[in-house]
Amino acid sequence: MGQLWHSFAEQGATVIINDLALEDARKAAAQVGGHAVAADVSDPASVKAMFVEVSRLLPRLDILVNNAGIIDAMSKSEIDEIIEKRRKQAEEIAATGKVETFVDRTVFTSDDAWRRMQAVHVDGTFFCCREALKIMNPAMTGSIINISSIIGTFGRGGSVPYGTAKAAILGLTRSLAHEVAARGIRVNAIAPGFIDTDMIAPFQPFHAGLIAQTPLRRLGEPDDVAWAAVYLASDESKFMTGQVISPNGGWYMSQ
Repeated sequence: MGQLWHSFAEQGATVIINDLALEDARKAAAQVGGHAVAADVSDPASVKAMFVEVSRLLPRLDILVNNAGIIDAMSKSEIDEIIEKRRKQAEEIAATGKVETFVDRTVFTSDDAWRRMQAVHVDGTFFCCREALKIMNPAMTGSIINISSIIGTFGRGGSVPYGTAKAAILGLTRSLAHEVAARGIRVNAIAPGFIDTDMIAPFQPFHAGLIAQTPLRRLGEPDDVAWAAVYLASDESKFMTGQVISPNGGWYMSQ
């Protein structure tokens, strides 16, 4: 999501970048003349300390973008297995109309994998919103943008923990938007489709199929998400709150 902070910087924002590794955050911040902080968003104490540092660095906080995320950790062999099973399913349906091959990832999901997914996405978004609002509330202004996913709006088998977490972010967005609207603070979400980033690189064998299902016939680019975020942060969207924007090339309507 490097394009995200570049786009904000181009519009004159002073950018603060968080990463688990401070050195990585500093490298990214140096590209846009911004500031770097380090925090594990799944840890409330770490998030609280990060926002103390944010208050030290800048006199005000106008925008918060919650875009920390992880995906299911799958080896190449596991990805290949899923691809093969889905291919067999299609053949079985075409030949007999009956499915005999199944993708049963949920029953093999560990407690730790489930909790980690919810911790980073849902807890992390909540913790960051909570601390940001301590700064935004007295100012009676602000824009919070939570990054969800089209998987959170549509659902998709094979990654139930991820889909659950991204759907929960949408519920959090809408509820919080109601709560803070009286203060002039807006809360919106972006639910991107399949964006050509490192995050989906391991699923390259799926790309051709995804492109075929997408009416605009391509994967998304980071720019497609970055400028949606800039819009939601700006006064151009001053009548938008509790909303979900989904740059997905028409993939959702094609389902």
